[in-house]
Amino acid sequence: MAAKAVYSHRDPMLKKRDDFEDILEERRNSSDLRYAVKCYTPVLYKDLTPCTPDTLKNTTLHSAPVHYVIRQVAEETGKALDDVQAEASAILDEMAHRLRLSTVRFFAFALSKVFKTLFRSVCVNEEGIQRLQQAIQEHPVVLLPSHRSYMDFLLMSYILYTYDLALPVIAAGMDFMGMKFVGEMLRMSGAFFIRRSFGGDKLYWAVFSEYVKTIVKNGYAPVEFFLEGTRSRTAKSLTPKLGLLNIVMEPFLKGEVFDVCLVPVSISYERILEEALYARELVGVPKPKESTSGLFKARKILREDYGSIHVYFGQPVSVRSLAQGHVDRCQFNLTARHIPARPSEEIARFVNGAAYRLVRAQEENSVLKPWVLLATLLLQKREAAPTLAELTEQAVWLRDLARQYGAFLHWPEHVRPSEVVASSLALHGGLVRVSEGRVHLEQGGADAASSPEAALLSRAVLALSCASYRNQVLHVFLRPALLASAVRVAYSARKQEVFDRFRFLRDVFFNEFILCPGATVQDFEEACYLLEKTGALQVAQHDVVVTKRGQKTLDFLTGVLEPFLQGYLVVCRFLLEAAGEALTQKSFISAVRQFIIKHLLAGRLTHLEVLSSDVHKNALAALLRLDAVRRAQQDTLTVDKVKLSSVEDILGGKLPPRSVATARL
Repeated sequence: MAAKAVYSHRDPMLKKRDDFEDILEERRNSSDLRYAVKCYTPVLYKDLTPCTPDTLKNTTLHSAPVHYVIRQVAEETGKALDDVQAEASAILDEMAHRLRLSTVRFFAFALSKVFKTLFRSVCVNEEGIQRLQQAIQEHPVVLLPSHRSYMDFLLMSYILYTYDLALPVIAAGMDFMGMKFVGEMLRMSGAFFIRRSFGGDKLYWAVFSEYVKTIVKNGYAPVEFFLEGTRSRTAKSLTPKLGLLNIVMEPFLKGEVFDVCLVPVSISYERILEEALYARELVGVPKPKESTSGLFKARKILREDYGSIHVYFGQPVSVRSLAQGHVDRCQFNLTARHIPARPSEEIARFVNGAAYRLVRAQEENSVLKPWVLLATLLLQKREAAPTLAELTEQAVWLRDLARQYGAFLHWPEHVRPSEVVASSLALHGGLVRVSEGRVHLEQGGADAASSPEAALLSRAVLALSCASYRNQVLHVFLRPALLASAVRVAYSARKQEVFDRFRFLRDVFFNEFILCPGATVQDFEEACYLLEKTGALQVAQHDVVVTKRGQKTLDFLTGVLEPFLQGYLVVCRFLLEAAGEALTQKSFISAVRQFIIKHLLAGRLTHLEVLSSDVHKNALAALLRLDAVRRAQQDTLTVDKVKLSSVEDILGGKLPPRSVATARL
């Protein structure tokens, strides 16, 4: 319990953005039952009375857009109108929420018990709550939380109920519907269920999109969905999915509402419940199917300590303000509103740009704990095993560097650094151990009888679990790290040469990290500014020069990107050696994994993180964009050996980045 006190005080660094309130503090000192049955009277959009779930379904089903598509499908398939109408009604029955306050009160009671057991604190920024309360009264609101855990959407509803705010309706995957009892409980707490993919099912798309737009247009409740589409298994932000964002923006673009407020929410876990589960998925262990029995088997996590959570409600983003000067809404006057149409290129660019901006806001408002810095250092010094004193000294140096780069860091100032480090190591005892005064990353739980491959995979799971925390701070160091890597492999100190390297690396890693489209020059200038600010570089009009004291910073920053660079290089090598084989996109992941295992066992690769299937998928996506690899018939991959060799050489620093491959980016 003593270690928990380290995190119970407010960190003055956090006050630079907002004050945080621990909402579990009151729960520990008062009745959970009284909290669950409290008077709940949220302020609503323009004082409208919320409609019932059945009214929402009827409004959707009888809307002009859905009727138009029903007639269209009937004509195309030859089915009777009544039959297609019945199909649409069945889709709504499968999809629609059935929000009931009694179910919400049950979850409020149960989650209070669970959260107090699992977490030291759940801290929420008070000003963000006030901004959200104001926004809900004035405009339709869309909540966009980051997504790192199953806990996220339960946590969001719990917070809104705590602050007497209107409860959201939440887009959830169909896999949760298969959980007996729990699926229906989620539906009655505001979840509506959507299929992962619709294919060419225009009726499903019409019903789904109109259901969401009806909620937005009438302001019945805030709509909540995850912009990344799915949970991030790596704790890195994922490339945003645009389908739902297009839908919630459409009522404004068509002039059906005055504005829509998009609220990015950053949920930061000190320790992620699913860390080992995610890591096993990344090395090829199949994801367990969601089930009620699986939920009850997971009760053992209630015996663990998962530290604190920080939830930051960001500034509401006005779609009207975003669109100003970027979108001509007159184009929507050319066709009837009820006729579905694909977004124009202009709208697609606008929505894509907005999505990246919102994910960047989630990243910048994520609250980083000391452990993310320790994990970053330990992964870079995996073989060295620093002493506690050395690790503390390095952590303080990295803390100061991260703050200079704008990190939103929760490092208790009233506690000695050695105690902060010791507390973090104790919380993550499953990943790290202190032996004879030195700090080691755990080596895995494979027994002596295990095969070399099984032992390797066991070590990789722990390395990837640790990397998931390092990944939380990548957005802080990413642009300086790209520049540091560009400086390291550039043939000269000429600024243009360094910029060409930077642009190439940025383009290659475009799927790996959140890098806004069309912002290459801006990112380069930001990186130059930060490295100059910290004295690592001197950037003149024509040259970029490393200072004497800047070498330590550059070594650290290049080390941040090294596992990803090695992962992309080994994917290039695999594809070059497998070029003559019949390789499909489906078989690619398992084939490249076996290739990497062989090279790791032979000692030719140094980073266990190269086993991550996430890196393999992102590397392949980059090579497809570069035309170094192409998709042929039956999803077969064909390799352009000349271009792929060129990419490999440029990544390895053997060629200047002026090849045919980069010219296509």
